[in-house]
Amino acid sequence: QVQLVESGGGLVQPGGSLRLSCAASGSIFSINTMAWYRQAPGKQRELVASITSAGRTNYADSVKGRFTISRDNAKNTVDLQMNSPKPEDTAVYYCYAIITTDQRLNIQTQWWGQGTQVTVSS
Repeated sequence: QVQLVESGGGLVQPGGSLRLSCAASGSIFSINTMAWYRQAPGKQRELVASITSAGRTNYADSVKGRFTISRDNAKNTVDLQMNSPKPEDTAVYYCYAIITTDQRLNIQTQWWGQGTQVTVSS
């Protein structure tokens, strides 16, 4: 089995900064895409940013220029640096990964973390 454990959430003031981290552990052969999603109350879960194993990134238009996703392939971690957050960034943030757990079967499966609350407020 695989576990994704997020950390770093909390309360941040508008214009401040916050860093989210996620560590994957368990029966991991390789990790393809890692990403951060978020879900605000009453809204659907949405992609915030993603990063491939080669380092190619993709961002939601709403966070471009403010958030930066990065990963450490050796440590199986992915981070989200949130700069200049806005109140509309308030949500539960979820770590996501596409992982191959069995080299022989070469089957990729999706995994989610439990989520970490980010509240942007003065």
